[in-house]
Formats: sequence, structure tokens, C-alpha cells
Amino acid sequence: MMFKDVDNEEIREAVRRLCERFPGEYWRKLDAARAYPLDFVNALTEAGYLATLIPEEYGGAGLTLSAAAAVLEEIQRAGCNGAACHAQMYVMGTLLRHGNEQQKQRYLPKIASGELRLQAFGVTEPGSGTDTTSIRTFARRDGDHYVVSGQKIWTSRAEYSDLMLLLARTTPKDQVSKRTEGLSVFILDMREALKQGLSIRPIRTMMNHSTTEVFFDNVEVPVENLVGEEGKGFRYILSGMNAERILIAAECIGDAKWLIRKASAYACERNVFGRPIGANQGIQFPIARAYANTRAAELMVREATRLYEAGLDCGAEANMAKMLAADASNEAANACIQTHGGFGFAEEYDVERKFRETRLYQVAPISTNLILSYLSEHVLGMPRSY
Repeated sequence: MMFKDVDNEEIREAVRRLCERFPGEYWRKLDAARAYPLDFVNALTEAGYLATLIPEEYGGAGLTLSAAAAVLEEIQRAGCNGAACHAQMYVMGTLLRHGNEQQKQRYLPKIASGELRLQAFGVTEPGSGTDTTSIRTFARRDGDHYVVSGQKIWTSRAEYSDLMLLLARTTPKDQVSKRTEGLSVFILDMREALKQGLSIRPIRTMMNHSTTEVFFDNVEVPVENLVGEEGKGFRYILSGMNAERILIAAECIGDAKWLIRKASAYACERNVFGRPIGANQGIQFPIARAYANTRAAELMVREATRLYEAGLDCGAEANMAKMLAADASNEAANACIQTHGGFGFAEEYDVERKFRETRLYQVAPISTNLILSYLSEHVLGMPRSY
């Protein structure tokens, strides 16, 4: 697809057409086998959607965050699952903003063409959770390379990624003045790492998310794969998290719209006691409220996107967008299940699958409680709670 002079509405329509090739039956089969949707990801790659944010000079579309949000929203709105590949969009910001020209020339054209996949994001660890500054995976400098040892968890898509954006400590925590110092970001070539001391263990979860636990046993990473300055990695990761929040929020809006449409249609079609169940306020009102809350959350997503694209501080708005959109999609999922009754739990309706998929975003990539803590401290001026 040629992106030049294409607006977001045209992108949305094109994504909808692509997603028609991957109906519910496709996702149900994958879900049953806990298999990765490789055909779907390849189709998105070939159409250029996963290169939306990569500048044109590196072979990408060079579009804005709002275009990327439109792509992901429409994927979810069509009943598909963008979680199979969404990290390639939001991880990209760290490389674009803080990578050097040599790294961009080396990796971005191949990522844009699909020759390389950047899907793995190695940050969270079993002992740190959302307390990123407490990670223990260590990268020790040894001549012209670093030697990495440690462990990551919830590293989704690691088995289907050629590259990983890895956050590791390079200075011991007791030797830095601030806990946010001494962390560094690396571009890890997983193909080479697997020949050394990298091992991957899949984690089976309630949804088909292809997530894993990753172990590093003296894995060598060339010095030239260090992103930016050593010890400044926490700031680099944070700079990309606003984009992550906004894009995940867009996915939640898409999920909510799918669920509301599904619930509304069934409420009109299903007849009990001689009339459509949608004639009952007990059915109508939860769907209508979910719709209202979805539209309100959508406005916050747009506001966060506007601020981001203008280069303005959008930390509060991005976090609120993610929280409100996740809440809206969860509410819509509950209303959809309740509307369908027993059939909501039947796989053939796809409702239970979407219910499970969208429930994740109450917890990840940042929990609702942590967002509330951020707003309490940084917006409302209350004491730090964590």
C-alpha cells in the first residue's frame, strides 16, 4: 500500500478490508492451539502497516502516531488481535529518538520490509514487576561487547522476534545516586543470542498472547548495539511509554466498539417471551452506558495523541487515555457477555475470546492502580504512594 497523501480514514478502510481475510474462525483455531498468527502479521507487514512510524528515508511510511492508532483501533474493531505485533509500533520510538544513525540505517529498512521483526521488549522481571528501577539483569562491559546475565518475564513474542529492545543494569544499584540511573538499552540480535546463552520458555496464559520468560546466561552484545548513552536507558524507555499508552488505548477503543456492536446486534436479534431482548432496559442500559463511556475515553485518546504529535507533555493524558479506554473495553466486554447469556461463553460467538483479550489491559502494560498513583502524585500533588 502507498501511504503518501493517504488520510486516516482511508487507512482505516484499508485495514478493515485486510482484516476481512482473517475472520473469527481464523482466530478461534489459533486460540485453541495457542498459535501465533503469522499469516496475519505477514499481511500487515506486506501492506506496510507495521512500518507506519518508520520515516520514509528508512523505507517506512513516515506517518504520525494518530495513523498508527487508527491502524490498531481498526484491527481490534474488526475482531482481530493486534497484540501479535503492536510492540513493533511502540518500541520503535526508543530507536527513532535515541538510536544513532548507524543503528537506524542498519535496522530500520529491514524492519520496514519485514526482513527483521522487532517484536520483543525485554523490561519486566519476576522480582521487579512494574518497579522497573529494581531490575537485576546486568550487562557487564568487556572490551568491545557487553556480557548480559539475568532473566525477563512477560516478554511477549520473543519466539517470533529477530530483535529485542533490552533494558539492563550497567552500573550496580548501590553505586548510583538515583535509582533511575545506571540502566542501559540495547538492541539484542536474538538470532545470535540463541546460539549463545539465551533461552526462551513459553508461558501459557488465559489468552493467546505468545508471552514468555527469557533467560540470559553470559549473552554477548556488541558495544555498537548500545542505544544512546550508557546509564541513561530508563529515560529512553520512559520517552516511548506515552506512545505505548496511547496505542494500547486505541486498541481498547477498537475492542469496545466490536463488543458494543456485537451486543447491540444480538439484543435486536434474540427474541425471548415474544420480543427482542433489547427492548428490555436491563439489556439496553448497560450497552448504552458502555457506549457513552467508550466515546468519552475516545476523546481522551484523541487529546493525548494531539499533545504527543505537537511535542507537548502528555504523560497525564496518555495514562488517563489508557486507563479510561481499558475500563471502557472491560465494561463493554461485560455487557456483551451478559447480553449473550450462555452463548457469550460459546467459542463460536468470539465474545469469550474478546472478553479474555481485552481484560489484559486492566493489568498491562501498566496497571490501572499505578496510573492512579501517577495521577495522584504528579497531577494532584498528593504524597508519593510507591
